[in-house]
Amino acid sequence: MIKTRIAAVGVALLFVGATACFAANAHVGTWKTNEAKSKQAPGMGKTNTVVYAEKKDQIQVTVDGTDKDGKPTHGVWTGTTDGKVYKVKGNLSWDAMTYKMVDERTYDITAMKGGKVTWTARSTVSKDGKSRTLNLSGTGADGKKFKAKNVYDKE
Repeated sequence: MIKTRIAAVGVALLFVGATACFAANAHVGTWKTNEAKSKQAPGMGKTNTVVYAEKKDQIQVTVDGTDKDGKPTHGVWTGTTDGKVYKVKGNLSWDAMTYKMVDERTYDITAMKGGKVTWTARSTVSKDGKSRTLNLSGTGADGKKFKAKNVYDKE
């Protein structure tokens, strides 16, 4: 009787662990900026599209937009949500980022340029999975502090 209970508890724990490992990442997909709901930081560029994709045991984030002068920007970050620094490839105003998972719908993000933090943000996907909000704060290239709120709709 006790062995049966121990076996049942073991199987239940394995099932819970396996379910957690295969839970869908709420961020994965293509996100378009909802300009009407967003508040961009003055003097900064803007993001038009962000694509989150799973690449084996990592996440790849592709960002497309325009810089403060209206020129196209493109960047790709590939890493894990372990809070470690991973390089960004492309022509964005930052060259490295960290992602740290807060919960199943939220990441804390830090962007850096030349090893110096330029902005931090919290990215949260709505409960219905249809929108994502990125609340940012940081220091612009001009040395002025800023806050911004970017809202994205899932395609």
